[in-house]
Amino acid sequence: MASDAFEHSAGGRRSAAVRRVTTFGLASAQDVFGLRRSAQQAAAAMALDQQDQVRLATALSELGRDRLGCRGLEVSFGLDTEDRPVSLLVTLTWNSGSPVAQETLDLVAKLVRVDHRTGGTAESVVITQPLPEDGTKPAERYARLLQVLEDSDRTTEADDLRAQTRDLIATLEETRAQREELRRLNEELEETNQGVLALYSELTQELETTNSGVLALHSELEEKRRQLQEASEAKTRFWTNISHELRTPVNAVVALSTLLLAPSSPPLDAEQHEQVELIASSGHSLLSLVSDLLDVAKAEAGHLEIHPEPVDLRLLVTHLCRLLLSTHGRDGITLVTPAPERQPALTTDETLLIRILRNVLSNALKFTERGEVRLDIAVEPEPTAPAVLFTVTDTGLGIPADELDRVFEAFYQVRGPHQRGRPGTGLGLPYARTLAELLGGSLTLTSTVGVGTRVQVRLPDLGHTCAKESDTGGTGHDR
Repeated sequence: MASDAFEHSAGGRRSAAVRRVTTFGLASAQDVFGLRRSAQQAAAAMALDQQDQVRLATALSELGRDRLGCRGLEVSFGLDTEDRPVSLLVTLTWNSGSPVAQETLDLVAKLVRVDHRTGGTAESVVITQPLPEDGTKPAERYARLLQVLEDSDRTTEADDLRAQTRDLIATLEETRAQREELRRLNEELEETNQGVLALYSELTQELETTNSGVLALHSELEEKRRQLQEASEAKTRFWTNISHELRTPVNAVVALSTLLLAPSSPPLDAEQHEQVELIASSGHSLLSLVSDLLDVAKAEAGHLEIHPEPVDLRLLVTHLCRLLLSTHGRDGITLVTPAPERQPALTTDETLLIRILRNVLSNALKFTERGEVRLDIAVEPEPTAPAVLFTVTDTGLGIPADELDRVFEAFYQVRGPHQRGRPGTGLGLPYARTLAELLGGSLTLTSTVGVGTRVQVRLPDLGHTCAKESDTGGTGHDR
């Protein structure tokens, strides 16, 4: 019975794109034979290949045999043109009967896409077979399918057996052709494998040679690293020892010169007084250099201990100003510091902080001929812990761009006429950066020749950090 009625699609939704072509009942084995023949003819008309034709026919034949005897058993053919690709739908529906054998459903699911639905008074199995995209319009497919199913002849069991035999012979021929193709592919694969094995062997040999070279290079680098470590340790020991050895005689020179200049000492004439003052000044400079060398050696060796405590920045800045103006103060330069009432709270190692700011401010004053050297202090909020930012800005000579990184190398000094009358060792900035990093902070520098230099020292509040570690079960700061 042909019909243009609308059908439910496989997903159970009503759609005008799903059209039922024909429906007929299944009441006997003869009808099942006819179903198999109709399915194969419909598949051929829809341009499915031989294997898909056999799979669809076999699946419907098995389902038809399983459902024979169910009341109201019908099978309908239709087209679903809503999705892409267009699909051929074959639906078996019945009202009552034994459940579908799971073995049958498993077999059919291996051949085609199947959807078994139960509920209400009817039960159904829907087989969906996607059709090849050959440019045929849905209306043309529908007409072709309708014509094939209407012209389909009734078949006997013998006809069905003959059709199955032909299908089997065709399948065997196709299998034989596939087996021959597989044999040919295996031969090609074997040849390819031999080439791959030869290439693998060659690459393995090259890799072993490379690994031997890498191991030799690694051994050489390890030896170089050990030598560099020994050299660094020897340098540190040398600095430490020479600093200790120099400190005693230098202290004696400073003490004796101070004693000679004391009011209670015998009077000196003008020339002697000037010479003793020169000895005292040189002694103080040498003692400062020895102390810096010893501190740098300790910092590099990791022997400097940190003792965090609340720092009164107001007193610290006042002390630094007096110290620096007494040694570097001269006409034409103004040292600008923040107002005392605006100093933030900070917990850190006060001694190391003084050394950092003394070195940075000394450099700024030393290389500024006129203008000002400014120290600004500000709180820098952080997500985890607050920090204090010390900014030293001067209007001095500035540093060339290609020298900015090298000024942090120990003993390096920017050469030029500006060095005359400005003695130094080149340890100030490297030492200040080392101490800043030791306190968990950083030191950065920017400069423009003829405009000036800006140095920023960022230090975290160690009191806040230690308190947070204590709250979370930490051990505090290492000593």
